Amino acid sequence: MEVKNFEAWDYVVFAGLFVISSGIGVFFAIKERKKATSREFLVGGRQMSFGPVALSLTASFMSAVTVLGTPAEVYRFGASFLLFIISYAFVVLFTSELFLPVFYRSGITSTYEYLQLRFNKIVRYAATVIYIVQTILYTGVVVYAPALALNQVTGFDLWGSVFATGIVCTFYCSLGGLKAVVWTDAFQMVVMIVGFLTVLIQGSNHAGGFHNVLEHSRNGSRLNVVDFDVDPLRRHTFWTITVGGTFTWLGIYGVNQSTIQRCISCKTEKHAKLALYFNLLGLWMIAVCAVFCGLIMYSNFKDCDPWTSGAISAPDQLMPYFVMKIFDTMPGLPGLFVACAFSGTLSTVAASINALATVTFEDFVKSCFPHLSDKKSTWISKGLCLLFGILCTSMAVVASFMGSVVQAALSILGMCGGPMLGLFTLGIVFPFVNWKGALGGLIAGITLSFWVAIGSFIYPAPVSKTLPLPLSIEQCVQTNITATVGPQLSSRPALADTWYSLSYLYFSAVGFLGCVAAGLIISFLTGKQRGEDVDPLLIRPVCNLFCFWSKKYKTLCWCGVQHEQKTEQDYLDSGSARKQGVESALQNGLKQESLAQIPGYNPEDKSNSVKEKTTHF
Repeated sequence: MEVKNFEAWDYVVFAGLFVISSGIGVFFAIKERKKATSREFLVGGRQMSFGPVALSLTASFMSAVTVLGTPAEVYRFGASFLLFIISYAFVVLFTSELFLPVFYRSGITSTYEYLQLRFNKIVRYAATVIYIVQTILYTGVVVYAPALALNQVTGFDLWGSVFATGIVCTFYCSLGGLKAVVWTDAFQMVVMIVGFLTVLIQGSNHAGGFHNVLEHSRNGSRLNVVDFDVDPLRRHTFWTITVGGTFTWLGIYGVNQSTIQRCISCKTEKHAKLALYFNLLGLWMIAVCAVFCGLIMYSNFKDCDPWTSGAISAPDQLMPYFVMKIFDTMPGLPGLFVACAFSGTLSTVAASINALATVTFEDFVKSCFPHLSDKKSTWISKGLCLLFGILCTSMAVVASFMGSVVQAALSILGMCGGPMLGLFTLGIVFPFVNWKGALGGLIAGITLSFWVAIGSFIYPAPVSKTLPLPLSIEQCVQTNITATVGPQLSSRPALADTWYSLSYLYFSAVGFLGCVAAGLIISFLTGKQRGEDVDPLLIRPVCNLFCFWSKKYKTLCWCGVQHEQKTEQDYLDSGSARKQGVESALQNGLKQESLAQIPGYNPEDKSNSVKEKTTHF
């Protein structure tokens, strides 16, 4: 493949992204130097407004995998990806109304603190370890995959981009903390939108106008968006995307540390919810732009597919190849697109590094060293950012030796996200679930989701289920065309065409359902948690929606939790006071003298969730 290398202006534009991102970190390091506390560093002092947080959430949610992968997905399989806008709406709704109120009002910094307050340390540490491993793996791949695609198409140095990304993200995370991450993400979100718009405009011009794009896409069956086939083995249908997609993204979004950490950094719960809902607009915008970029690519390559003809070696190289083609006479614009792609990478990596530092500090460091000074805590937090920056960048090096690890790593998000979603759902929705049920459910969910995902990776689903659309090479110059040999199917086991062919979007749902079902059964068998021992702040009484007509049935569904002891405003007002008591209790191993500091604890009848937790340490 002939590679068009970057020109001077391309490097100038691309370098500008890194310089501005680093500058934001330096700015907040200088501005906030007198507020040197771990709370200020990790959650921005809980004084952020919803605007920059909304942009940050969108930028972190949409990595370079979205910028490069979604247009290629639409190019090969059609515009059904547009249905994800329905999934995003459900994800934001459930996050803001079910999970966020519990996390925000409980005053936690790490989402896994909740698991100790609701269950015990064992459940908390198990979930934290799973999160750290999956995030390091995924972040390394997010760094490596776009760097590889851009290197093979543009000639941009592979390891130069990998290490530049790791160094810049680690630099501004370590210096400026969460505020630097949020404001840098906001800037990078703007860069992503501008990059997409330039491709949309110039690509449409090359295709002869937007009406031609739609006509070519319709003729090529790319506009067949809705397919109501209920077969769970089909890769993309209306049901797999709206139902399976909701579980997948809720697992890595609704209870994910990097998302919740931004939300709880807002000054009020209302600002946190507004950030989520305004973020939804950004998600829709990015999704629509990516889908139309895929349609425009197809319109330009409908008679000569560069992948089939051998001009590129992988589908994820389609978008950079297309950009270099349409901007071949416009120096600087290819650099703008590369900046767009790497904005997604920078935002995702920075969010991951900051979240990893937070959960490690809150879940491990503070447990081992409960009496650290603010100055030492801040320096340890910065050191953790540096450590995880190195680990994530190193994982990119490892990913280069793993071949098709990209698809495997993306599946891991669903494999781990579903069981984690199930674990938090058990804690928040079902008051009677005990710690044994929670831990058993997590193990069952992880086992099921890993089983189906690893099986599907070893035995890919047949073409009859994935249904890639036809590609043409009629007008290609007949050189360098290679024949593709399909996988040998003779030795496939019986499960290969059923269980292992399940749509990848259902991996998370399998883990979620397995976790919830096992958690409920184990809790019934081992003795249900007493409702009187569960703090109402840790439970979201969703039964109120279904039993609004009967106070008797509502109370019955509360399983003994005293939800009516406090009003909604009492919950909001007690957040900061409860945080102080909880931190003291956690740091001192929940000793008896600490329990009295927690609002809602009655020393006479010991009716607080802490009593139950103490017996399991």
